Amino acid sequence: MKMNQDSNHTLKLIPLGGLGEIGLNMMLIEYGDTIVVVDAGVMFPEDHMLGIDMVIPDISYLRSRAGHVAGIILTHGHEDHIGGLPFIVPEIRAPIYGTPLTLALVAERLKEFQLEDLVPFVTVSPQETIAIGPFTIEFIPVCHSISDGVGLAIKSPFGTIIHSGDFKIDHSPVACRHTDLNRFSFYGEEGVLALLSDSTNVEREGYTLSEREIGETIRHTMDDCGGRIIVAVFASNIPRIQRVVNLARQFGRKVFLNGKSMLANVRLARKLGYLDFPEELEITLPEMATLPDEQVLMLTTGSQGEPLSALTRMALDDHRQLRIQPGDTVILSSKFIPGNEKSITNIINHLYRRGAEVLYEKVSEIHVSGHANQEELKLMLNITRPRYFIPIHGEYRHLVKHLQLAASTGIPADHLLLAENGDVIEFDHHGARIGGRVKVGRVLVDGKGVGDVGDHVLRDRRHLSKDGLVIAVVVVDRISGDILNGPDITSRGFVFEEAKAHILDEAESILREVLEEAAGLGAPIDWDQVRKEIHRKLRRFFNKVLERRPIILPIIVEL
Repeated sequence: MKMNQDSNHTLKLIPLGGLGEIGLNMMLIEYGDTIVVVDAGVMFPEDHMLGIDMVIPDISYLRSRAGHVAGIILTHGHEDHIGGLPFIVPEIRAPIYGTPLTLALVAERLKEFQLEDLVPFVTVSPQETIAIGPFTIEFIPVCHSISDGVGLAIKSPFGTIIHSGDFKIDHSPVACRHTDLNRFSFYGEEGVLALLSDSTNVEREGYTLSEREIGETIRHTMDDCGGRIIVAVFASNIPRIQRVVNLARQFGRKVFLNGKSMLANVRLARKLGYLDFPEELEITLPEMATLPDEQVLMLTTGSQGEPLSALTRMALDDHRQLRIQPGDTVILSSKFIPGNEKSITNIINHLYRRGAEVLYEKVSEIHVSGHANQEELKLMLNITRPRYFIPIHGEYRHLVKHLQLAASTGIPADHLLLAENGDVIEFDHHGARIGGRVKVGRVLVDGKGVGDVGDHVLRDRRHLSKDGLVIAVVVVDRISGDILNGPDITSRGFVFEEAKAHILDEAESILREVLEEAAGLGAPIDWDQVRKEIHRKLRRFFNKVLERRPIILPIIVEL
């Protein structure tokens, strides 16, 4: 179905994040002077991003066209789809559209930054349709690992764009809607210009397990366990929390909530009616201490081994109020996110040291993904029957494999578009093509600093973590070059100074030689050149005797 087309305009899809990585999801849909933003997520730092708290998309292009942004559409409330909003809304003052739970989570996030009143929220219901400029957008219910997830049917002047959101097809979901295959099929019958579909699980064959099957695994565990049960789960996974609460009630266990985000998300889900969790089932910390172990279930965050999480501190016996004890059963009911494997296995080892039994995805079926496997992805392709297909949400290999999957369903090769962040996908009356690029990138957030840590700083941090630091300090007469104090050489993360004192003594001798040579040349002395020479000779010396390349900081104080 097409609307009236203006021959002077093209329809543009511009991904600023999410096409080439897991997370950071952000897609722009642009026609004429109207831009609609779909999602604004973060990515958790990769191993080489030392000290970084999170990563957000570079919105330089969006910033340059801020006055044209008519709305920000959110598909669901996971951080990789909403976490970038606190860093974006101060510059992009556009209404935010989302389902009730999604907007409640956004409000909590913005409140942390004192930004909750900066932009208007527009609450929409699944199956509702809204109009924004030249676009008409229907919110289609999808099943995911968080309630209130939606896909989008975006009618544009050139045809309908289907954005799948994060989805799976679960025929017996818990605490979330079924994926509305009828609506996706309706648009397939009507005619879909392009399908943008989630690629996260494209490498997995078959179908995703149902949430109910995980409930059975946890039920059997509760049936066999006579001690306390501690379930670590993402606080946003309301369906999983509902399943655990139901089982706790069935087995006569009271539930203690542990973790700031767990408390906040459960409160919101209860308030909005997404979680059936009777007040009398919840207990406080003092109440938990009075109950027999077999009547206690703890719901906690920390399933990814986050350093400051309650579960990590309990595992390390570093929590002021909670302790892991022999007989506890700990269930890590989440996937090992790539990059977190070492942290998680370290926590598992410490939990075993405390006498707990631990269930996790590699030894037990205690987690199901919220993303579609191959057969579900093929079903989405077949019922929408798009003219063009664009894989989204995944690393590069995921996008390639999703294109191959789409080709197997009969979509012609020249209608498969492999795009990356920054590519401008253009639609006009001739068809579709990748027609150029805009500036994109990753902006690093370190504490309160946003974008002030770049590649150079990360390189220095990696260098420091690998070879350490050497500081050479000397006080000299500016005119004559005579040494007034020092030289003193200290190191951090380089060598154990007591064991390698002779090496640092030799380094001091090298520094003296450089200064004496400079003084022998007569005034005026180029002290900047002297610093460079000290750096060069010390670097060569350390590499020769130790095969190490520490960061070297020559400090010359001129008096």
